[in-house]
Amino acid sequence: MSGNQGNYTAGEPLEKDFSNGYHLNEQHDPDDALRKIRTTGSISISPELFEKIYLSPQNKVAGDLRKTVGNPTPFALVGFLLSLSPLSCELMGWRSASSSGAAGLGTYVAFGGILMLIGGIGEWILGNTFPCVVFGSFGSFWIAFSLTLMPYTGAYASFATDPAEPATGLETPDFNASWAFFLLFMGVLCLVYSICALRTNLILFLLLFLLVPAFCCLAAAYWNLALGKTLAAHHCTIAGGALTFVVMFDLSHIIKGASDKKSAKGEV
Repeated sequence: MSGNQGNYTAGEPLEKDFSNGYHLNEQHDPDDALRKIRTTGSISISPELFEKIYLSPQNKVAGDLRKTVGNPTPFALVGFLLSLSPLSCELMGWRSASSSGAAGLGTYVAFGGILMLIGGIGEWILGNTFPCVVFGSFGSFWIAFSLTLMPYTGAYASFATDPAEPATGLETPDFNASWAFFLLFMGVLCLVYSICALRTNLILFLLLFLLVPAFCCLAAAYWNLALGKTLAAHHCTIAGGALTFVVMFDLSHIIKGASDKKSAKGEV
């Protein structure tokens, strides 16, 4: 095999070529860039391409799906934000809103459930396992949350002390004490996700990590309601709403990522 890059074929031993210098940027295909890095003696790459290759590597999937289908991530993000944003405001009681969350049941199903499940399936098709699991589990959470609050499912009607009176969940201590466990273990799941996200980027890690105390605060609110401690439950609900509201802020202008820091210092 000669030093010419065009003569390289799969399966041949790799030989360094010091005859030419290369500079690769984010416009290059990651697979082609890796091949040139492995066979070229003198090379420089942009920080954006470095992050794409080494910090967010693509999984091996059959065919060229990434070149023929759209990015499913915006589906899931839109569903997540348009469900969590109004719920956060309701939990904090802004404009005298009810903290029960029942007013947004349709939003939680249509946006939080359906869009996030579509996004998760799209990530699965592309071979992105971690986003697929995260989006799919949160989509299921929004659907389960909505079905539990819908009266016709009878999720909390069976806990009513007076069958003649419609149960709202807030007047049923047994329901509150039981439902809190689901919220608690959603917090545990988010803790696992945040640990897994340590190898992705800081923003995703902070988003998932902040959901851990948020779910714990909401679980504590229901447990306090079960004990009749309405004031403590109110404070926990506001705290949970504030934490979920913080999740929606973009911290990239405050906390710089690795590629931004390298861009400031020049090309690698």
